[in-house]
Amino acid sequence: MNIGEVAQKTGLPAKTIRYYEDIGLVEPQRGANGYRFFAETDVHNLTFVQRARALGFSVDECRNLLDLYQSLDRASADVKAIARGHLQQIEQKISDLQSMQETLSDLIERCAGDDRPECPILGSLSQS
Repeated sequence: MNIGEVAQKTGLPAKTIRYYEDIGLVEPQRGANGYRFFAETDVHNLTFVQRARALGFSVDECRNLLDLYQSLDRASADVKAIARGHLQQIEQKISDLQSMQETLSDLIERCAGDDRPECPILGSLSQS
């Protein structure tokens, strides 16, 4: 099938599919005319990557997960290690965002929000 059909089946833009080809996540065959020809396995792999990306896995993590998925010799411990590492990154981001939320909420609460020039938000941002 051509790239338009694959885009329709996967919901991925053709540009993204071409990018995934450029970085080696999928390797469609080329016809004599030079056009890409995608097999069902390519569609499946693109869907796999799309779902992994939706969970926030990096392209490199997706590559590793896809390699593990395609390997009959894989150990689920390897997959779990990648997922666990990603979860730790997510938890750290959540913690960082909660800290930012608390700080910003406090600054907003302390700001009078009136016509005076004094503003704890600007004061905090200007501190070195």
